[in-house]
Amino acid sequence: QVQLVESGGGLVQPGGSLRLSCAASADIASIYIMAWFRQAPGRQCELVAAINNLGNPTYPDSVKGRFTISRDDAKGTVDLNMNGLKPEDTAVYYCVASHAPLPYYLTPGDRGSWGQGTQVTVSS
Repeated sequence: QVQLVESGGGLVQPGGSLRLSCAASADIASIYIMAWFRQAPGRQCELVAAINNLGNPTYPDSVKGRFTISRDDAKGTVDLNMNGLKPEDTAVYYCVASHAPLPYYLTPGDRGSWGQGTQVTVSS
């Protein structure tokens, strides 16, 4: 299984921006889906963004227009650019690699390879 390491989380004010990065330990060109999930306290872990190996992204309505996912197969990285952050975006964000489609809600570690997570806190 590929190992994933996230970075870039932190504290940001509402309306601010952050970029999360995910570095893979192996080649990701053959991995079907690279995705970001998030889990807030007391809530289900939910899909934030996904991108397939053709470069086609998918976003839920909650982040569409604010978040952008990208993958660089040559570098083995997946980035998540987050703009217009809201307090409800506060969560632990996980990078996920999967050879199969992923559901909207998922228990961390249930399918694919997961990173250890990085905390994003949006607060004034």
